[in-house]
Amino acid sequence: MTLSSFAACRPTRVSVIGAGNVGATLAQRIAEKNLADVVLLDIISGRPQGIALDLMEARGIEGHDRYITGTNQYADTANSDVVVITAGLPRKPGMSRDDLLKTNAGIVVDATKQALQYSPNAVLVVVTNPLDAMTYLAWKVSGLPPHQVMGMAGILDSARFQTFIAIELGISTADVNAMVLGSHGDLMVPLPRYSTVSGIPITELMDTATIERLVERTRHGGAEIVELMQTGGAYYAPASSAYVMVEAILHNQHRWLPVASYLQGEYGLQDVFIGVPARLGCSGVEAVLELNLTEAEHTALAKSAQAVQQNIHQAFNLLEQPI
Repeated sequence: MTLSSFAACRPTRVSVIGAGNVGATLAQRIAEKNLADVVLLDIISGRPQGIALDLMEARGIEGHDRYITGTNQYADTANSDVVVITAGLPRKPGMSRDDLLKTNAGIVVDATKQALQYSPNAVLVVVTNPLDAMTYLAWKVSGLPPHQVMGMAGILDSARFQTFIAIELGISTADVNAMVLGSHGDLMVPLPRYSTVSGIPITELMDTATIERLVERTRHGGAEIVELMQTGGAYYAPASSAYVMVEAILHNQHRWLPVASYLQGEYGLQDVFIGVPARLGCSGVEAVLELNLTEAEHTALAKSAQAVQQNIHQAFNLLEQPI
């Protein structure tokens, strides 16, 4: 085999739009787990280049040969297999995810249009808050089929619920599976009936008051970190959650994961992106699983979706674009 034959092989590429804490940590996860080459883009000159160089200089220590590129130019993201949008303002103490709507809507629209100009066939993963509305917005301006667009929400919320359950019971998180549906916000819908310890529902292991306390902590898990840090929000767990999605797509794992997916009648909901169990593979969302919900759970999910749709309308009004 000639050297030119090696040069013709195109490595898998993920572009991360936004070199803030979430984007930079995600780039690190992807490279150091040897998943793909990474292009890290940000509007701040020098920031993504510096982060990329720092990560490159750790390659020998971390034992991988993935290439990390820092750039301010969307042309450098060309031919990406997956584009992850993390760009946007983070929350500050006292702010809700919805308070970020106007500013982040403009950022997500611009990032989506520019990234897909150079990677028209990429699967698009949105991390920017308010996540469900931003995912819908990105889909609308992308021109992509809905299965190629998704938001990172339920994995993070479920991971938080999983952690709180494990801490409460004093057990390994490896034995805990948690399920959270709905929007990535205060109206998310944790499902204790579908959250288990080695297959045993937590409703058989904890009393109602304890479960409700853990549910409420899960709903406000992000805000709790914002209040503690004062100058920023969570980024390690969000980056890990986004990594799981990218890995499932690039490795065509067909994993059932709770992500913000487009619904067309599932759960009685139409034309909305919201957190539900979805099967992820190389084409994006392959299928949506409809769980058997109680009337109260259905009502909570519908209320969550209604809030997302209100955010969507507000975002398009702020941008003065038709839905």
